[in-house]
Amino acid sequence: MTALIEMKQVTKTYGEGKMKVVALHETNFQLNAGEFVAIVGPSGSGKTTFLTTLGQLQEASSGKILVKGKETGNLTEKEKTDLRFREFGFILQASNLIPFLTVKEQLDLIDRLDKRKHSKSDRKELFNLLDLEKVQDQYPKALSGGERQRAAIARALYNNPSIVLADEPTASLDTQRAYQVTEMLAGIAHEQGRGVVMITHDTRLLDKVDRIYIMNDGHLVEETHA
Repeated sequence: MTALIEMKQVTKTYGEGKMKVVALHETNFQLNAGEFVAIVGPSGSGKTTFLTTLGQLQEASSGKILVKGKETGNLTEKEKTDLRFREFGFILQASNLIPFLTVKEQLDLIDRLDKRKHSKSDRKELFNLLDLEKVQDQYPKALSGGERQRAAIARALYNNPSIVLADEPTASLDTQRAYQVTEMLAGIAHEQGRGVVMITHDTRLLDKVDRIYIMNDGHLVEETHA
């Protein structure tokens, strides 16, 4: 089975010489369709660097990243942008909502940019699931932290990406909502055959995932159970 995305001996460094910092040591990682994977570890351990490198938001210093079996290293910036838009859904710690667009307009923009058709029922289902119906005409500055996070989740999932990369997606949510979002991400993987990677500090959410990786000082290691 071809992986949705794969890292082969990938590293990420910053600076040169004595100022060189290794943020991500040599990493091998594979995400298959239908998998929900969690990345845990202390703050500053390299989790976000791993996720943004995996998602082509920053360039790897060495190694290869393959998306659906195709290497991405030689792609032009436009090709990488197209790849991110087509294949990835990003849920980042900074919600990255466009400040001058309402919640509804954030999704309208995707409709204009994407040639694939999105049904009104898809949007309604997302808004219902994330409790965004009452704030869909609000701008990001008028939303609470939890509402902004949920709007960012809706935008990330609306494009039906094959790969969802979520950096602390439940950090601004109350406990009940955090469980709902985690169950939704699990459903996206297990029922829709997509791949989901979630960074989290909340160990209560890990019972829904298929595999757990621990990041420590730039080293990624899969947790194994006896």
